[in-house]
Order: sequence, then structure tokens, then C-alpha cells
Amino acid sequence: AAASEGFLYFVSRLGVTGASSSLAPGAEAELARVKRAAGSLPVAFGFGVSTPEQAAAAARLADGVVVGSALVRLLEGKDPAANAERLAGQAAALAAAMRRTAC
Repeated sequence: AAASEGFLYFVSRLGVTGASSSLAPGAEAELARVKRAAGSLPVAFGFGVSTPEQAAAAARLADGVVVGSALVRLLEGKDPAANAERLAGQAAALAAAMRRTAC
């Protein structure tokens, strides 16, 4: 961590990303350990975040939150305009949930 620049990406679970209904058991304790080791380097929480509630919970623990697979899945439909609308709506909901944790 001391030789790193940018941020550390905390992989919160093994397996498929964005496929769980809750954050990984033990993620909070493990992230705390990683943050201590990272010093001043920001730590982003990723894997297993797919809902606004999960994003808010992760935002309370980490310096940043990465949501990938859950958003990519919204682009799988055949109608590009509908895909974009779903993506924008979910991204807005995720962002709003995370902003509420910063207050």
C-alpha cells in the first residue's frame, strides 16, 4: 500500500459479482483491516454491490464504491433507448443512496 498511487480496490467476495442480496459476511471487518494497511490511500469497495441499499452500506465503510455487473445487466435488452433509461435510473438511485450516507 505504501508504494501505491490512486486507490486500492477491495474485492468484497469471491464468485460472481453483483449477484447477492446482501454484502458479503465479514466484509466490514476485512475492509477495516485493509483500510488500516492502506494508510492514506483511498479504498474502493467492489463485488457484490447491486442495489441502492448495498451501495449505501458499502459507502458507509469505504472511500468509494464500484458497481459494475449490476449496471451492465441493464444493457442486455434489445431496445437501446430503454436500456439507457434503465441504466440512468439505476445509476441515479445508487448515487442518491450513497450521497445520503455522506450527510
